[in-house]
Amino acid sequence: MENITARLAHPFYTDHVMYHAHDKGLAVPTVRAWAFNGWRKEALSWRTGCYIHAGLSGTGPVSIKGPQAKDYLQGLVINSFEKFPVGAMKHAVQCDDHGLITAHGIVSRLAEDHFESWAGGPPGPTPMTNVGYDVEIKVQDKYLFQVAGPTSLHVLEKATGESLRDLKFLRFRDITVAGIRCEIARLGMSGSLAYELHGPMEDAAAVYDAVYEAGKEFGIERLGWGTYLVNHVEGGFPQHTWTFISALPEAKWPRAMRRWEVSGSVDPMELRPRLRTPVEVRWENMAKFDHDFIGQDALAAEIADPKRRTVTLKWNHDDVLDVFASLLRNGEPYKSFDFPYSPQRWPMAHADHITKGGKAIGWSSGTIYSPYYREYLSHGCIDIAATDIGEEVVVHWGDYDGPIKEIRATVERFPYFNEGRNSDIDVSKLPL
Repeated sequence: MENITARLAHPFYTDHVMYHAHDKGLAVPTVRAWAFNGWRKEALSWRTGCYIHAGLSGTGPVSIKGPQAKDYLQGLVINSFEKFPVGAMKHAVQCDDHGLITAHGIVSRLAEDHFESWAGGPPGPTPMTNVGYDVEIKVQDKYLFQVAGPTSLHVLEKATGESLRDLKFLRFRDITVAGIRCEIARLGMSGSLAYELHGPMEDAAAVYDAVYEAGKEFGIERLGWGTYLVNHVEGGFPQHTWTFISALPEAKWPRAMRRWEVSGSVDPMELRPRLRTPVEVRWENMAKFDHDFIGQDALAAEIADPKRRTVTLKWNHDDVLDVFASLLRNGEPYKSFDFPYSPQRWPMAHADHITKGGKAIGWSSGTIYSPYYREYLSHGCIDIAATDIGEEVVVHWGDYDGPIKEIRATVERFPYFNEGRNSDIDVSKLPL
């Protein structure tokens, strides 16, 4: 038995908060808040008010600083850094030689020779430090708070005591919360208006609690990890440890799989259904071929001749209900649905087969129940020919060695939540 010390980025709230611990040895906190006020209220927060989420705190960032910092990162990522001013951020993507995603995340530019890479972004959460470039690479210890939803701006303006309406999408600057200096950035994963706060972990609890208290009159919810991934599916943001895992050689999978919760109707020994390319997750627009980077030939070939694309799948109500009904019948029931996303295990390497007319066309990455839309939804990576809205497919829900339920699904808009996107909102026109 291992002794685990909870190192939280927020106060240790005791108002019926559920905490989650893991021993997977990944570069993430071993203890995180799983649920605060119930999954339904938390999953509605980015539509009805806002949330604050701390689950990515303590995962870095990685600081890359030195005369060759830009050259080093450019050799890794598919993005171009030629138009990347100080004070800006990019969603950077790194691939292997086969064009499969090994890391992705936000990279911010602090100075001409200084970058920070957040939440497992390139070069990854545990990078090598001797890389053959004149750079200093250090893993830092900072919090990362996400504050998202239609009232997020009002909450943060109250917490800071200043107007934040000058802050454009994918830009950051310094602010003060509760007398503590921190950094605010405008970005998020929910699709709605959203911000992030960054700073040293020793300041985390005080900043978090100040924002939470400021947000109570604006309907703020504390978002736990047990609901967090719902907004990724609604918002059309495929995510590492949920939609896919980091690419690695197939020969290493039998050993590496012990670090993951491997599930789904796809054979656990099959690695490729649990990986993705930038084209498959609709990120090919980030690729710029004005520089050499790992996997560029494979990516260029796939852009010219794409095979699969990620879509939103809406699951058939009757088939979903039959999964629940199987719990009340004789015989072995189907794999149960957890709320609000399934499976409720982390970190996930889940893959279910998707077929059309009996032919295999791709894979589904778990599922969510959306209390806002009253739908079961998933991200399916499927053949291009089947990606038109309204196409009907079948998701094979279950585990490889257990009963499989064939669930009909239709291809829907992607992202499913497509109104009031953060990148399109002019905050200067929002009510004071």
